[in-house]
Amino acid sequence: MRRFLIARVLPGSRVLAGTVFLAFATTSAFVPTQAHAQQYTITDVRIEGNQRVEPATILTYAGIARGQTLSAGQLNDAYQRIMNSGLFETVQMTPQGNSLLITVKEFPTINRIAIEGNARLKDEPLLALLRSQSRRVYSPTVAEADAAAIVEVYSQQGRIAATVEPRIIRRSDNRVDLVFQVKEGKVVEVQRISFVGNRAYSDSRLRRVLGTKQAGLLRAIIKSDTFVADRIEFDKQVLRDFYLSRGYVDFQTLSVASEVARERDGFFVTFNVREGQQFKFGNITASSDLADVDAQEFLAIADIKPGSIYNPGVVDNTIARMERLALQKSLNFIRVEPRVTRNERNLTLDIDFVLSRGPRVFVERIDIEGNNTTLDRVVRRQFKIVEGDPFNPREIRESAERIRALGFFASTDVKANEGSSANQVVVDVNVEEQPTGTLGFGASYGVDQGIGLTVNFSERNFLGRGQGLSFAASIGTDNGNGSFVFSEPALLGRDLLFRLSLGYSESQQDDAFYDTRSLSLSPSIEFPVSENGRLGLRYSIGQAEISNVTTSSSTIIQADSGKRTTSALGYTYTYETRRSGLNPAAGIVLRFGQDFAGAGGDAKYVRTSVQLGAETSVLNEDVNLRAQLEGGAVNMISGDSRITDRFFMNGSTMRGFSQNGIGPRDLTAANQDALGGNYFAVARFEAEFPVGLPEEYGLTGGVFFDVGSVWGLDNTAGSGGPVDDTAHLRSAIGVSVFWTTGIGPLRFNFSKALQKESYDKEQSFDLTISTQF
Repeated sequence: MRRFLIARVLPGSRVLAGTVFLAFATTSAFVPTQAHAQQYTITDVRIEGNQRVEPATILTYAGIARGQTLSAGQLNDAYQRIMNSGLFETVQMTPQGNSLLITVKEFPTINRIAIEGNARLKDEPLLALLRSQSRRVYSPTVAEADAAAIVEVYSQQGRIAATVEPRIIRRSDNRVDLVFQVKEGKVVEVQRISFVGNRAYSDSRLRRVLGTKQAGLLRAIIKSDTFVADRIEFDKQVLRDFYLSRGYVDFQTLSVASEVARERDGFFVTFNVREGQQFKFGNITASSDLADVDAQEFLAIADIKPGSIYNPGVVDNTIARMERLALQKSLNFIRVEPRVTRNERNLTLDIDFVLSRGPRVFVERIDIEGNNTTLDRVVRRQFKIVEGDPFNPREIRESAERIRALGFFASTDVKANEGSSANQVVVDVNVEEQPTGTLGFGASYGVDQGIGLTVNFSERNFLGRGQGLSFAASIGTDNGNGSFVFSEPALLGRDLLFRLSLGYSESQQDDAFYDTRSLSLSPSIEFPVSENGRLGLRYSIGQAEISNVTTSSSTIIQADSGKRTTSALGYTYTYETRRSGLNPAAGIVLRFGQDFAGAGGDAKYVRTSVQLGAETSVLNEDVNLRAQLEGGAVNMISGDSRITDRFFMNGSTMRGFSQNGIGPRDLTAANQDALGGNYFAVARFEAEFPVGLPEEYGLTGGVFFDVGSVWGLDNTAGSGGPVDDTAHLRSAIGVSVFWTTGIGPLRFNFSKALQKESYDKEQSFDLTISTQF
C-alpha cells in the first residue's frame, strides 16, 4: 500500500508541527501511466474528523472529484488548499486502495478571551482592537495579528519594548481560552534631541518647534517626551514649515537618526538638516492675458514689501486677496499662479502673479461623513462655496484648514473627486470626532488672594451644534466668583459670533474695610471688519453693591455705600497680526473699546480702554522681546464716579506693587483705603531668554521694567481734607523665572520698586500663571 500522509498542527501546541510523510509501496490499486510521473485514480473519498464543516465543503477546498486521476503533486496541492482555508488545525491525506482518506482536526472554538499583564492600559480599549472573538473559530494567524495590534498601541505610548504572546488553554468540547500575555516594559523616553547642519538657529530654538520633546522633570505627566516613530514625520514637516516661513526655501531634512541608549531606556534623536540660504522678496509684479482683467488693479492689493524676508504664507494671503477681488468683480474661474524667479546673486525671489482663467468646473455637491454627533451644517459653513459655485482648489484647502481649526475632530480629510460629469466635482469630507468637553477641579493660589478652590466645565461643541458652553466657580478665603458663558460662532449662518455672559462675584477686602458684591449680564456680537480686524458690540446690565463700610473708612468710600445699577452699550475693536502669519517672528495686537453707561440704570459715564502689545524675537529667535501699553479713562456724564467704576492696579497690571497698592489714597482715614482712579496708564517691557538649562526642564529667565500711574477723582473731599489724586509716576524693575509645567506655564516675579510714593504698598514676589497679551 502506498501511504500519502500530510499533517500540520497548531503552532504552540505540544504536537510536532509541519510533518510531511510520504511512503509508497507496490500495489495494483495505483497503476503508473508514465515512467516518471506517479498517478492515481481515486474512486472514493472518505472524510473523517469533521464536526462543524460539511464534507462537501472540504471536497470543494480539496478540488478532488471521484474518478479523477491525480499525481502526487496534485495531492499535495489539495492538501495545501484545505490547510489554507484556515478551518483546520491538522490535515492528513492517506491513500487506501482506490480510496482517499482525508482526516481533519478542526480548529477549536474560542471560549473566552483575556488579556493579562496589562497594568498601564485597560482591557476595554485593547479588546476592541482584536479580530479574534468569542464563540468563533480560533485562528493562529489572526491571534498573531491581534498580538501585533496590541504591541502597536504600546509603541504609541512609548513602550517599544512591550511584547505580547498569544496562548491557548484547552477546554472540553474542542474549545480553548485565548489569553494574550502582555509584558509592558518601560517607557522609552527621548533623552536628547540634537541637530546637525543648523547654523541660523540654535538647537534650543528648533527643539521648541518639534512635537517631540525631551524628557524633563515632569516626565510622568508630559507624554510628548515618549518616543513615537510616527511623530518624526510630523516633526520633519514642521521643521520645513519653520524654515520656509523665514526665507530658507532650500531647507531639507536629510536624515533622522534614532539611537537607543545602552540601557534601552531612552532614545537619542538627531536631525541632519541642510538650511541653505535665506531669500528675500524681490520684484513683485502681476500679469494677465485676459482682456477683462486689469493686472495692476490686482497688484495694488498685494501686501508684499520688496526686501522683506520671503514667506510663503504672505504669498498665499496675496493670492487669496486677488481671488476674492476677482469674485467681487464677477470674474469667475480666475486662477492666480505665482511664478517665482530666483536671483542667486542677491538672494531674492521675484514673484509674478499670473492671472488666468481656469477650467470651467463647478461644485456638484459636498458630502460629509464621520460626524456622528456634529451636525452637517457645522462643517458645511466652513466652506465659502455651495453646490453650483465655481470650483476653486484654494478655497477647498482653506476650508479644510478651517474645519481642522474647529478642534472638534481628531482627523479631517477633504478631497475633491470627479463628479457625474467632467466639469463637476464632488467634495468629500471625512472626519473623525473627538471629545470636546472638559470637567476640572483644582486649587489656585495668589499672593493677595490666598488659596482657593475651583471647578469648571466647558463644552466646545454643545449638542453637536458647534456652540460653546462653559461654567466656572471659585471660592477663596475672602472672595467667590462664578461665571456662565454661552456662545454661537455662526449666528444666522454667518461669521457672526454671539456670546451671552453671566457673572457673579463677591469679596471681603483684606486691605479695605468694606465688602463688594456684583451681578452682571452681557449679550454681545462680534464680526470681522477687515482681514486682521474684528469689531464687537455689546450691551451689559449689572448691579454692584458696597456694604459693611466701617466708620474707619474714607468718607469718599462711605458715600459710595449701597447698590447701583449700570446699563451700558459698548464696543471693542481688535486688530491682530499674529494670526495672519505676516511675520512669524513678530506680531502686534491692538484693542480699543468704550462703554457708554446711561441707557437706563443709575450710572452715567463713558469708560474707555486701550491696549497695544507688540512682540518680536531677536538673536536668531532665542530671545523674545515684548512691550505692552495699556490705559483707561472714566469720564462721568453726571455725578461722581464710584469705587466700583474706577481703575485699580494689581500685581499683574504693574509688577512690584501689591493689589490696590498704588493710586490715590485717603491718608487721613484710619485704614488708609485705596480709592482707585478715573484714569490709569502703564507701560510694560520685558525680555525672555534661555538660562542655559536643558529645554526639557521648561525653565527660562526674564527681566522686566514697568512704569505707570493711577490718578484722578471726581470727589477729593476725604475724611480730613483733600486727597492727592495727581498722576505720580511709579516704576519697578525685576527678574522673572518662567516654568512650563504640565499644569500650565508658571511665572515667578522678583521685583523692586524704583519710583514710588511713601504710602504705596510694595510686593517683591509674585507667583502667577503666565499669560500673553
